[in-house]
Amino acid sequence: MGFGDLKSKAGLEALNSFLGDRSYIDGYSPSAADAVVFEALTGAPASSLPHALRWYNHIKSYGDLRKSFPGTRKPVGSYGTASAAAAADDDDDDDDIDLFGDDDDDTAAQEELKKKRIEDYANRKAKKPVLIAKSSIILEVKPWDDETDMKIIEQNVRSIEADGLRWAASKLVPVGYGINKLQINCVVEDDKIGTDFLEEEITKFEDVVQSVDIVAFNKI
Repeated sequence: MGFGDLKSKAGLEALNSFLGDRSYIDGYSPSAADAVVFEALTGAPASSLPHALRWYNHIKSYGDLRKSFPGTRKPVGSYGTASAAAAADDDDDDDDIDLFGDDDDDTAAQEELKKKRIEDYANRKAKKPVLIAKSSIILEVKPWDDETDMKIIEQNVRSIEADGLRWAASKLVPVGYGINKLQINCVVEDDKIGTDFLEEEITKFEDVVQSVDIVAFNKI
């Protein structure tokens, strides 16, 4: 069923709830899914829907670049609650497990049943993949002047490689007087990559980079 009618209060509330622990509609960086859902809205969500409003403003900042977001554009109704419902069902399965059964009949058979339930529960937990904490970070890289080649700056930034770091979409944002700054998104594994590392590595290109700022930091 997806979010339902995104022009209705219920649809916007469903979108806000969905984005409560997500930065994007699908995956860890802007995609065609974000563009499709964004275009289905009539305007910015109300401030009472902070998660939806935060996502809306972020996607809006890409401007015409939304048209080139990667991925296949699907009907807006295909995005939304399906994955969340699946996750909820999975959690409900764990909640329904009764590890100890009925203590009123403490027979040998009951003890065996308890043991089997505990073993089954432990096996199911062991098979679940370990969740890796990730964050989506948007950096702004400023050049020295209007003669600086922004393509060189982007090439230098994307040349930074490290375990737990993945570069994503980028765009140029006008500053004034013919000067642009590079706005670039990356996804990092929190245990491996920090903002200090990113700033230090980018500012090493001191011939072309004047400064680096963190403009957005969202847990995924």
